[in-house]
Amino acid sequence: MPKVHEGKLEAGSRRFAIVVARFNSLITGKLLDGALDCLRRHGCPEDNVEIAWVPGSFELPLVARRLAGTGRFDAVICLGAVIRSETPHFDFVAAETARGIARVGLDSGTPVTFGVITTDDTEQAVNRAGARSGNRGWDAAMNAIEMADLMAGMD
Repeated sequence: MPKVHEGKLEAGSRRFAIVVARFNSLITGKLLDGALDCLRRHGCPEDNVEIAWVPGSFELPLVARRLAGTGRFDAVICLGAVIRSETPHFDFVAAETARGIARVGLDSGTPVTFGVITTDDTEQAVNRAGARSGNRGWDAAMNAIEMADLMAGMD
C-alpha cells in the first residue's frame, strides 16, 4: 500500500501572511474579507495573520518573497485583481504576476497561493470576489491551509 500525503484543513496552529494589492481595492478588499473569513472558520487566531498592502498586483511577488523568506509563516496568500482594459498592459501584468508568485513558492519552499483574479470586466471581478461565483480570496486561503499542513507533514 503506498504512503499517501494529504493536508488537513485545520489552521489553528499555523501562521499566515496575506499580501493584498491596493489597486482595484473595491475587489481586493472583498478578496481579503473572504480569506480572513476562511482562516477564522478553520481555527486560525487573528494574531497568527499578518497583512501587507502593496500598490498593485505586479508588486505582490516581491513582498511575498520577503515574507516567505522570514520563516515566520507557514504559507503566504497573494490577493489581487487585474481587469482587462483597452491596452495590452493586462497581459503583461497578469502573466508576470502569476510567474512571480509561482517562483516565490518554488524558490522559498513556503506555500504561496494565487488569489489574483484576472477578468475581462469589473462585473466579472465583482462576481469572483463573492457576489455570484464564490470568493477567490476564500479559495486562496483554503489552499494555503491545506498546503501548509501538507508541507509540515512531509518533513
